[in-house]
Amino acid sequence: MIDVKSSRFLTAEQFVERLKKIGELKYHDKHPFHKKMHDGLLSKAEIQRWIANRFYYQKCLPIKDALVLSKLPEREDRIKWRERIIDHDGSTADDGGINAWLKFGEAAGIPSRELLEGTHLLPGVVFAVDAYVNYCRLNEWWLAVASSLTEVFAPTLVSYRIEVLERHYSWIDQGGLNYFRNRLSQAPRDSEHGLALVLTASDTFEKQTQALQAVEFKCDVLWSMLDAIEND
Repeated sequence: MIDVKSSRFLTAEQFVERLKKIGELKYHDKHPFHKKMHDGLLSKAEIQRWIANRFYYQKCLPIKDALVLSKLPEREDRIKWRERIIDHDGSTADDGGINAWLKFGEAAGIPSRELLEGTHLLPGVVFAVDAYVNYCRLNEWWLAVASSLTEVFAPTLVSYRIEVLERHYSWIDQGGLNYFRNRLSQAPRDSEHGLALVLTASDTFEKQTQALQAVEFKCDVLWSMLDAIEND
């Protein structure tokens, strides 16, 4: 939990330092399932279960982002935020992150129909992802934005994930990894905008604390998803 003993307002640098500390302790790359993945210890069935269940998270992201978009008070920020929706939904039926994840699934031997129909979807994953969407639906816009700041940690993990999949899971067609390659440029852009919004909106120590707790909540969501996938 965030240390709230001090009531001193945090500078931007101090806020980012605390944010990164959350990532060091709680981001889902520390989960045992991901550690096994990174060490090349997952079976084909385990990798496929992760891909199939992570798809539910991927397809809910533009829904979450549309909820946030509807709350943003400034036009300029709405214009920037809607890039996230386009990134995932695409501009046509043949592009976007959701489509790229379907191709990732196909590269790993999972028919797109099974992903779209939720054939392998676990209740624990649905519960965790729906909790995240509802958090963004029910909370103030700046807290919803703050919950997305796990993107600050994402580029390093995504880059490493590409390397891991290429090295340890060569049975996956490498042409299916474009989702991750695209996120290498998208995630830094998104996190920069989100962080700027949160730093401006969090104009008291109490709000800063709430924003950091929102990041912790998102880490818990990602961790819970992996708990469900690992323990199936």
